[in-house]
Amino acid sequence: MSARIRTALVGFRPLIDEPGAWIRFHDTVLYNSIFRADEELLVNTHVYGRPGAHAPVLHLKALRMDGIVASYLDSFERVWSAARAAPSVPD
Repeated sequence: MSARIRTALVGFRPLIDEPGAWIRFHDTVLYNSIFRADEELLVNTHVYGRPGAHAPVLHLKALRMDGIVASYLDSFERVWSAARAAPSVPD
């Protein structure tokens, strides 16, 4: 898992100094990966026995604050509020 985290951090390195971009770490068990930009979400569902790159990705936009988008945003906010700032990105 640590190698995957380092690889992801290297991939996100160009965003580190961009205004409004944050990377945080958490210790929760993941059932999906949520990537958020304003009110748009990319939700990479985790499928048993398949790598993340081969699992479905949902592109969701919050047009109103109920339903599936609200559920994912609530989940994201609960994890984000308990997360800690990522350490410096390795070279």
